[in-house]
Parts: sequence; structure tokens; C-alpha cells
Amino acid sequence: MIAGMRRRFFVDKFENQRAVMEGEAAHHLGRVLRAQPGQLYELSDGSRVWLGRIETVSRNEVDFLLLEELATYEPDIETTLLLSVVKFDAFEWALEKATELGVRTILPLAAARSEKTLLASAPKRAERWKKILHEASQQSRRVRLPVLEPLATPENAFRAHREGVRILLSEDPNAQPLRDVLRKQHDHPAVLAIGPEGGWTEPELEAARSALFTIASLGRLILRTETAVVAALANINFALAHDRGLPT
Repeated sequence: MIAGMRRRFFVDKFENQRAVMEGEAAHHLGRVLRAQPGQLYELSDGSRVWLGRIETVSRNEVDFLLLEELATYEPDIETTLLLSVVKFDAFEWALEKATELGVRTILPLAAARSEKTLLASAPKRAERWKKILHEASQQSRRVRLPVLEPLATPENAFRAHREGVRILLSEDPNAQPLRDVLRKQHDHPAVLAIGPEGGWTEPELEAARSALFTIASLGRLILRTETAVVAALANINFALAHDRGLPT
């Protein structure tokens, strides 16, 4: 975090120049961070950001007076990540980094080569995953939280995403280099599909081709799933974003 930069938190809504933080977030701010009346924080309701001053702090509620609306920045490319479930420490690390890199929507995939025990436990992890997205969004000063979709099969996910730049990463030596794929694209929404450690099956690849996904590669090095997430998203952001990160 840049020295002197105020922390950002999410609230449900702004109303009458006021905002109220409740529940676990309020407990963390009031009891863990020991926030006091008069302190200033940035607050987002998912569409706007205000500078708020704490008026009162109670056990499970923090009340703010809104002082001024702040300039915001969001990437001008809307990216959806179709991410195969892998070991949870790696998967959750990937969720955090995808959030920092501006992904709008994340859809966990029950790929054929995902471990069955992980898939069985995945629905129970959804609340934890949302908390990771929430904390990463605050840390990276996002305006809105990413959307976490329910677990789906690759085939259904591919069929549901038929617009924009659709890319599926593969270790296939015949796959096009990702940089070459992105050179041909412009300002479309982007959909990125990343498989499990064991790779995609042929039926999954065929389903992707049928949905007009381009099979692409990050090169000849074999990357772990979470590494591929960061590398591919960084490439997409660089190639397709038209702004240069300047606040509006």
C-alpha cells in the first residue's frame, strides 16, 4: 500500500450523506483496527466512492458521515475468468490475484481432470471464496466486487459465453501464441478459460471450439494453473485496455 493512502471498505449503500457498516466488517474495523470517531476512510457502494468520516463506533456497527465523492478508476475491459478447480490453496491464491487484476466475473469449473474430492467440497467453500474476493477488492481499491458464479461444467460455461474475445489456454503445441491472438482483437469483453493441472480433455476442447473459443498458449513452459491466471490476465489487460489507468 502506498504510504499515506487511506484504506477502502465496502458498504451496502449511501443515503442522506451517511453510510453504515455492519456485521463482521464493522467488528473488524472497530475492534481489530480500533477505529475511532473522526478517522477518515474511503467507502464504496459498488458504483461510487466517497470519503467518509467515522461518527460513531459500536460493537457491530460503524456510522460514517460522507464528506466528498472521490474520483474512481475501473478497467475499461470486462473480463470473465472460467477457472478450473485445483487444490484450494492455489485456487484461492488465483482468486485473489484475478481480483487484483480487475476480473469482473469468476466462474469455477468442474473440469473432467479436477480432483473429485475438491469438486465435492467446492460448494461449501463459496462463502470463503467470496470473502477472499471482498478482501482483495478492498486491498486493491476496486470500486466493485467481482461476481462469483456457481460451479459449472466447462461445456455449460463455454455455451453460456458466446460474445467477445474467447480464449482457452492449452499446452497443445499447435495452439496459437496468446500474444498473436490478442494482436487481432480490440475492445470486446474477454473470456479466459484455464484448465486443471492435468489439462483439458478432448471433449472439453471440442466444446470450446464449438463455442468459438480460440485455443491459445503462453509458450512452451509448463505453468501451474495459478501462474497461468496471472500471466494471461496481465497480457489481456495490456493488449485490450484502451486507458492507461488514469482516474476519471
